[in-house]
Amino acid sequence: MLIWAPSDPGTREGVILVSAAPPSKAKRTTPAKREANGKANGDARRAELADFLKARRAALQPSDVGLPGGGRRRTPGLRREEVATLAGVGATWYTWLEQGRDVRASLDVFEALSRALRLTPAERSHLITLGRGEEAPPPPPQPEYVSPTLRRLIQNLGPSPAYLLGRRWDLLAWNDAYAAVFGDPMEFPPGKRNQVWMVFMDPGRRNLLTDWRQGARRLLARFRADYAQHVGDPSFDKLVEALNEACPEFREWWPEHEVLASGEGRKTIMHPTVGKLLFEHAGFQHAENPEQRLFLYSPLPDEDTPAKLERLLKQRR
Repeated sequence: MLIWAPSDPGTREGVILVSAAPPSKAKRTTPAKREANGKANGDARRAELADFLKARRAALQPSDVGLPGGGRRRTPGLRREEVATLAGVGATWYTWLEQGRDVRASLDVFEALSRALRLTPAERSHLITLGRGEEAPPPPPQPEYVSPTLRRLIQNLGPSPAYLLGRRWDLLAWNDAYAAVFGDPMEFPPGKRNQVWMVFMDPGRRNLLTDWRQGARRLLARFRADYAQHVGDPSFDKLVEALNEACPEFREWWPEHEVLASGEGRKTIMHPTVGKLLFEHAGFQHAENPEQRLFLYSPLPDEDTPAKLERLLKQRR
């Protein structure tokens, strides 16, 4: 507060005095008020969750999730009971969620609801944030699907080795010719049925290549290019960590950041049974799933490769 005071009673001269304002009372939040604020925030979040679930349910048709239409419906979209069945939760419990009740659910339950409602990654994160009041963790990796048509196509390629790689270079499908030349991937557990893992960790595959070090480095450089698109993906990190721990060559080369694009080429294989085999090979991106690639090996006439392949296939029959 500012106050003017005369310095001489007979004149208009004076001085400015500064007077401290009386201390104001600080606003204190009592435990009861904090509890009321928390309850209000929780109520608003549950109401938002209820509206979100209703909107996503209304946006789906039975045919979208493989359910019969069931005749005319009073309201568009799925019924509550159908969503509950798809998610594997109780219908009453799901109804309470849409009513905005204070229902506590695990992360697994909201993951199941996300799958049942066919949510996008952004919608999944939004659902978990509303349902649990916390940031959503990265989505768990989903099993990669190979259509029966594509499996039959690969198997029917006859004496031409062929295989399908997934986004992390896991082998998803292959034919008998591939198994006869390179070894059967079924001999590896599912987590290790991976092109990079097998080239670096399987002694039999090392012996197939006339220059393993050059071939392995080129393969690693192509894998590195794909890895850049999935930095932070837990499944990729798990594979890289396992190889860093298990393989000294991988541990030496991985920090060098060599990168190559996939393309056409020729490959010489030193098979332990029939000797040298020569192939031309190329990779093709799957139009319906760009993260899957089909690789084809065409036997060359050199070194009597077609006849040797036929002998190997007869041994597998």
